[in-house]
Amino acid sequence: MNRKEQIAEILLDLKAVSVSPRQPFTWASGLRAPLYCDNRLIISTVAQRRIVIEGFVALMQELDWKPEVVAGTATAGIPHAAWLAEALSLPMIYIRSAEKKHGKKNRIEGTLPTGAEVVVIEDLISTGGSSISAAQGVEEAGGRVLGIAAIFRYGMSRADKAFAEADINYASLTDLPALLDVALRRGYLVEDERQAVLAWREDPALWSQQFEGKG
Repeated sequence: MNRKEQIAEILLDLKAVSVSPRQPFTWASGLRAPLYCDNRLIISTVAQRRIVIEGFVALMQELDWKPEVVAGTATAGIPHAAWLAEALSLPMIYIRSAEKKHGKKNRIEGTLPTGAEVVVIEDLISTGGSSISAAQGVEEAGGRVLGIAAIFRYGMSRADKAFAEADINYASLTDLPALLDVALRRGYLVEDERQAVLAWREDPALWSQQFEGKG
């Protein structure tokens, strides 16, 4: 079993990613979607979260990312960044979605030396907007982002375009195709449901609209 499949199995076992094309979830945006991701469930496990951190270490070795600082995105990326920083014996910072409204109005918490090479840890990449914003926050504070590493990504073309335009590297431990392959093999869904999820990924807004039209 390769790493993508191993991490996908963890996400499915923990129900960190739930797939339900016939009874889709409603996202905060109001859009309907055939899956829902909550990787925060990983933090309550021990063996599984260790596998995730080992995966991050191996991924960075494969990509030749040699960070001097590990950064976590607030809030879901923070615990994984902390465990990874400990595994690598590196300093850690975290990045708020926006500056604080009080005190020193920090967006970056922790010490970020000027010019330090940073890897940003995310739990999930969807459209890429919040991840790119976090990376830009690090660079505005004087760091140099080697890349963004996430546990899971949907693989939307919109995200690929956004990262390319921002000139930011990104990678993930597993992705939607791998997760669907594992789910299909385990009997959690059938082929037409798999295809429905892949169709959603191509145009989430249109898929949501079409599903509502069936109601």
